[in-house]
Amino acid sequence: MHEFIQRNTNEAAQDSLSVLRRCSRSSFKISITVIEARQLIGLNMDPVVCVEIGDDKKYTSMKESTNCPYYNEYFVFDFHVPPDVMFDKIIKLSVIHSKNLLRSGTLVGTFKMDVGTVYSQPEHQFYHKWAILSDPDDITAGCKGYVKCDIAVVGKGDNIKTPHKANETDEDEIEGNLLLPEGIPAERQWARFYVKIYRAEGLPKMNTSIMANVKKAFIGENRDLVDPYVQVQFAGQKGKTSVQKSSYEPIWNEQVIFTELFPPLCKRLKVQIRDSDKVNDVAIGTHFIDLRKISNDGDKGFLPTMGPAWVNMYGSTRQYTLMDEHQDLNDGLGEGVSFRARLLVSVALHRGSGGGHFSSSTIAVFSLHQSATGKMEEFFLFGSFLEATMIDRKIGDKPITFEITIGNYGNQIDGVSKPSGGKKKKKDGDNEEEENELIQNSSEDEADEDADLVSVSSTPLMRPVITDRNYFHLPYFEKKPCVYIKSWWQDQRRRLYNSNMMDKIADKLVNEAKHFDTPLVNASVLCFFLYCSRFVALANKDVNQAGRTKLDRERLNALYKNTIGDSWMDVKTIMCRSLLRKRDLEISSVLPCLCFVQPQHSIPDVFVWMMSNNKRIAYARIPSKDILYSIVDEETGKDCGKVKAVFLKLPGKKGFGPAGWTVQAKLELYLWLGLNKQRKDFLSGLPNGFEEIKAAKMGPGLHAVPPVSLVYNMKQVFQLRAHMYQARSLFAADSSGLSDPFARVFFSSHSQVTEVLSETLCPTWDQLLVFDDVELFGEASELRDDPPIIVVEIYDQDTVGKAEFIGRTFAKPTIKMCDEHYGPPRFPPQLEYYQIYRGNCTAGELLAAFELLQGGRADLPPLEGPTDSERGPILPVPLGIRPVLSRYRIEVLFWGLRDLKRINLAQVDRPRVDIECAGRGVQSVLIQNYKKNPNFSTLVKWFEVDLPENELLHPPLNIRVVDCRAFGRYILVGSHAVSSLRRFIYSTPDKSSTNWATAGTQTHLMTEEESDKDKKKKKKKKKGGVEEDDETDESVLDWWSKYFASIETMKEVSIYASKALLCRVWQVYNKELETEYGNFEDWLHTFNLYRGKAGDDDEHALDDDRIVGRFKGSLCMYKLPLSEEITREAGFDPNMGMFQSIPHNDPINVLVRVYVVRATDLHPADINGKADPYVVIKLGKSEVKDKENYISKQLNPVFGKSFDIEATFPMESMLTVSVYDWDLVGTDDLIGETKIDLENRFYSKFRATCGISSNYSVHGYNIWRDPMKPSQILAKLCKDGKIDAPQYGPGGKVKVKQTEEHLALTVLNHWEEIPRLGCKLVPEHVETRPLLNPDKPGIEQGRIEMWVDMFPMDMPAPGPAIDISPRKPKSFELRVVIWNTDDVILEDDAFMTGEKMSDIYVRGWLKGHQEDKQDTDVHYHSLTGEGNFNWRFVFPFDYLMAEEKIVISKKESMFSWDETEYKIPPRLTLQVWDADHFSADDFLGAIELDLNRFPRGAKTAKQCSIDMIRNEQELPTISIFKQKRVKGWWPFVARDENDEMELTGKVEAELHLVTAEEAEKSPVGLGRNEPDPLEKPNRPDTTFLWFLSPLKAIRYLVCNRYKWLIIKIVLALLLLIMVASDLFIYLFIGFCWVSGRMIA
Repeated sequence: MHEFIQRNTNEAAQDSLSVLRRCSRSSFKISITVIEARQLIGLNMDPVVCVEIGDDKKYTSMKESTNCPYYNEYFVFDFHVPPDVMFDKIIKLSVIHSKNLLRSGTLVGTFKMDVGTVYSQPEHQFYHKWAILSDPDDITAGCKGYVKCDIAVVGKGDNIKTPHKANETDEDEIEGNLLLPEGIPAERQWARFYVKIYRAEGLPKMNTSIMANVKKAFIGENRDLVDPYVQVQFAGQKGKTSVQKSSYEPIWNEQVIFTELFPPLCKRLKVQIRDSDKVNDVAIGTHFIDLRKISNDGDKGFLPTMGPAWVNMYGSTRQYTLMDEHQDLNDGLGEGVSFRARLLVSVALHRGSGGGHFSSSTIAVFSLHQSATGKMEEFFLFGSFLEATMIDRKIGDKPITFEITIGNYGNQIDGVSKPSGGKKKKKDGDNEEEENELIQNSSEDEADEDADLVSVSSTPLMRPVITDRNYFHLPYFEKKPCVYIKSWWQDQRRRLYNSNMMDKIADKLVNEAKHFDTPLVNASVLCFFLYCSRFVALANKDVNQAGRTKLDRERLNALYKNTIGDSWMDVKTIMCRSLLRKRDLEISSVLPCLCFVQPQHSIPDVFVWMMSNNKRIAYARIPSKDILYSIVDEETGKDCGKVKAVFLKLPGKKGFGPAGWTVQAKLELYLWLGLNKQRKDFLSGLPNGFEEIKAAKMGPGLHAVPPVSLVYNMKQVFQLRAHMYQARSLFAADSSGLSDPFARVFFSSHSQVTEVLSETLCPTWDQLLVFDDVELFGEASELRDDPPIIVVEIYDQDTVGKAEFIGRTFAKPTIKMCDEHYGPPRFPPQLEYYQIYRGNCTAGELLAAFELLQGGRADLPPLEGPTDSERGPILPVPLGIRPVLSRYRIEVLFWGLRDLKRINLAQVDRPRVDIECAGRGVQSVLIQNYKKNPNFSTLVKWFEVDLPENELLHPPLNIRVVDCRAFGRYILVGSHAVSSLRRFIYSTPDKSSTNWATAGTQTHLMTEEESDKDKKKKKKKKKGGVEEDDETDESVLDWWSKYFASIETMKEVSIYASKALLCRVWQVYNKELETEYGNFEDWLHTFNLYRGKAGDDDEHALDDDRIVGRFKGSLCMYKLPLSEEITREAGFDPNMGMFQSIPHNDPINVLVRVYVVRATDLHPADINGKADPYVVIKLGKSEVKDKENYISKQLNPVFGKSFDIEATFPMESMLTVSVYDWDLVGTDDLIGETKIDLENRFYSKFRATCGISSNYSVHGYNIWRDPMKPSQILAKLCKDGKIDAPQYGPGGKVKVKQTEEHLALTVLNHWEEIPRLGCKLVPEHVETRPLLNPDKPGIEQGRIEMWVDMFPMDMPAPGPAIDISPRKPKSFELRVVIWNTDDVILEDDAFMTGEKMSDIYVRGWLKGHQEDKQDTDVHYHSLTGEGNFNWRFVFPFDYLMAEEKIVISKKESMFSWDETEYKIPPRLTLQVWDADHFSADDFLGAIELDLNRFPRGAKTAKQCSIDMIRNEQELPTISIFKQKRVKGWWPFVARDENDEMELTGKVEAELHLVTAEEAEKSPVGLGRNEPDPLEKPNRPDTTFLWFLSPLKAIRYLVCNRYKWLIIKIVLALLLLIMVASDLFIYLFIGFCWVSGRMIA
């Protein structure tokens, strides 16, 4: 029985996503925090981040002139859609350059991820992760930058625990904190996804027949009424094929190509056939291809691949209507109720594709051969209806018929069935070689005889017969109608066979684990291994068959290597687990590896429809693999050839809500599906004893014609005994919060009901229902192995109208045949709990037993026990079946009632609590005036009751609160059912460990002593310095120091190296304090009182709306007689029973001190996406509004407030802390609130009144807050625990030099180690509580960090509240002196000479102070890249040391009412520019220095390199806040055309940080101005302008540039002159000599 029930529920709950997808619509909140961006590709950018989810877009503010913008902006997107739609939405982060109102900007890069990927992460979130940006338009480019962000997806009821982190040093390591799921590599490649669309078959009509007749009359041709095309969507991209006009069987042969990074972060590919229409295109069918099912990311995995294969599409019924009420089914939302079409498709992927641009293009491809998808075979489907019961009477009494369809075959009403010559295809393939094993089991004669066989897909019409007031049944009795259908499909049975085999292996594994015996572990593992080996042998048999795809082969290899090859060794380890629960958990982790979900379809699913008046009423969908036949038993479907109970349900949206809870019909159905030539034994699984009735029109020669009905001559007579004992935790169906339940038991066509029990959710019927003369058909042995199912429905009886459905459960009886003995171990049957379901929700449990006894009344065992005389002719459950009872005493602590709401517009004034269990009970005393004192005067009462010895069978305990009104009237206020009493069973305390003052305490005192020695050693190590005491540290530190140290985000721990600080951290919980301490129900429990009808899951109602108050008290249950040792203890008060030493419940005055630290991730309340939050504290009638101190435009406000409220417990004990949004006009809006029950905290043994500090101090920020000193607290705990008072002194060898308070505090901090009495006392803490809004139930609206202290007014008054006001930022002044630049790239050409030069100047600013940009003067005509400035920048700013953030307060716009505070990291930006006179200045390079951690500057320009930027993470860094003054050379960098970082210059700068006080004492001037002016730089003469001194510039240019050339020319001229002169002299002398000779 449990296997039948649990099989469906376990499969449905394998995955948290699949559970959510059952709902129709759900509320979701997606919160995204864009923190910052780094390494953006581009020059001098003005980046904006666009956050896009679906069609919703939101933008951050624009940051000017930076490649590393800091935003810290929070966005919230609200959705109310089905989970399937939600998880397929794409989250897209885009960085855009220079976006404004006039232009859209330039896209830098994008990042995409679907919502389902985020939801599947731990806590449904990514926290402080870096998203890698890429450019889809340029797939050859690399990373375009990084965006740091938080992404969280919150569904209804989800509670996200965000880590307390503000320290960004860890997350600065980008490569180790990428926004990627686990297992996805950091470097992803671009890949192309090829989706090939070949053809489709079996499309439905998408137009009316009237239009077709009109077209036929005018045009003269009858055309198909559909114009299909295929649309494919993936990762936010969309592509589609061409439109094929008027075709039920369109052929496209086209492919859609997507370009996306691989592995993709979007898991599903959506393929949809649509009908083209001039007005609006309509979806015909939708199919989702999950990439995880067509790929394997293991070590031996494979890339996504699929097909060519047919995929079947399901949706609404095929009958066309203008307004299809089930159109959502065609869009892929919900379970399809009919076959719509099938599409031949393939998917392939190619990585590392070359250049090109992004596109979702569509191109033509070659058509496929007919045999490419497999050989066409004729299949035969047979079904027999053995029983049709529980037919809803709302259908009416018109004749009913059942229809079975597979694809379009068998669809007689709206099927457009075109087999395309299926017989011809089959005959054409007769000559092909077939499998030997299949031929041996086929008959050619049978195939020939079967040629003219006409399918019979529906049963004969039959008028239903009344079963009871709710249901009909069809009188089939001996004659069982049959249907049979012939259909033609590609033979891809192997895929279904493999799925069936893996399912059976998984079932075997589960069964082995349940019935495991340690000595048989090797046998179990060997059996599992044999099953796997058998699977491999059978799966490899058809590996070369036609139609086998690459996916078939790859999945088989991966399954063997990665799953079976590795899993069977793990099975042995799992089987050896001694604990059954641990073994079950580990097996559940192995089962997903064995599941074999087939993404490539073959044979469509089978639909069973119930029809009346030619209309489809209800359906059932049966997977074809479950009924598929094979000659190998392991391959056969689990329901093939078996009688299965099938429950019909309403289609589409009708199946949700109350209409879907009721059963439309219950069928006992026999199904068989297989090859037509294998249908020799298709009747072999039916119960024996029948005769076949053939169709009358069939000829006598057709011997193998299937029967149209079966007539049973063999039947068995049984008696069913239903032992209906009790139910618990039933659904509240009445407005009183209770029900008047009765049970109706259905078996076959019989029905009986129990009696009605009034006003209870835990009825004890104790009734035996006897069904006589139950006739079942078939052999007795078959019925014994597989008995029919019993259906039990629980109803609420109403005085007016029809009984209301509460829930349903299923059971299988224990069968006794006539030849078996009625006795142990099987008889009498034991009572079992059966889970009751109401739709998809649980609605209680039924404790019952069922037995089915064969034979007449005389042969049956007698019904023991007389008829209950008080209850008339009702038989009680026999003694052998009812549980064995023992005497118990139940003591009830009546403490008080809280928050009782009005009943019938009247206030509750005199309430009383009634306790009932198993017919016995006790009443509390009457509260005379609830408003004055809601506590009870008598605390403890008890009653005795007979309860089962088996604790699992204990009946529930009912708590009811009634209001006593005038004239003796009692009005029910509310009720509560305690379903399990196990936690209230009294256990005798262990008195063997009473010597509690021995082990633990001394050890911890030693630790204190050692810590003192360590401090002394550290002080001795200091050389040349002055020792700093703890008091010195405490004078610098404050409460926020302790807070940040507690959440490991504060740098002051390392700054001050305070050992004392590390010992004084708080406990910061990222959840409510109640979840850490069990709701503080250590002895005082809170029971919610309910009234009103319970909400249904489909309506998203919460039980919180039904709470009308709370009962505070407790229970204690123990078996009688009680040990006398307990009652003999000293001080035992018999009036208090087991509730000894509890405090009195008289009213007490308490001072409540509420500390509100901060709120995070508040839901935006204004149009601008921000809120103006403030805190409201409400306790009883007291309300404190801090409206004047609202924080403008903040979603993460720091309140730092404490509020004191005096209250009186118990009248004022529910504290409400609300956060409101301030509005200038209109009422303020509630953002969210949290409620805290202070009373349970106040009285809890965990001592939650004031947290225990880890250190005792009498002054400073760590001052002791509790009015009771540690020694007093310890003495009180010892007194309450009835143990000796603590004694202070040297404990043996331990010598302690501390006060008694330090010693007592040490014991308190380790109080949980004390035997018998110990428990963990609440430490100093900050708790994080979710903020909820009643208008948005179940969705968290933010979180608030706070804590509460409580001080009784009769105790000494506590000291003043701790100052937790937000830290005020400290004012600083950063002085930056730009001395020189060097190696600056030369951007311009000289006007006269064409020389490269630059007119250099440097610009600088602090991030967030862009309006305070400062520029140096211009160094004109730098021909070497050298610039001389001696220019000073002065940047005043406010800074928070603890958070390492600059604080900026400014108005967002001129229309803003208040200033908004921003916190950004301290980053100095320096840029180098080339000045131009007639055009925009040219940006040359920049450097951004994080003032908290930046590389030390190089000493010389030569030592300065680009490695200072590239290897910044590896280089040692300095902080200007520690160093105060630093000077050096830093590089300017920019991106080149290939997006590579290049050196564009160097700058020599000096950074000097002074406080505002120091700046006031020693002021300096900007630039080179007074005071403290800088010297003018010594610049070359070329820096002057040409028109001011052109001669000087020419002289400088000539002398400087052409000096050596001139010298060389001059030397050459001198040499030439010398040679010429020598030659002249020589010639002159020769001339003279010749002239002289001639004269002579």
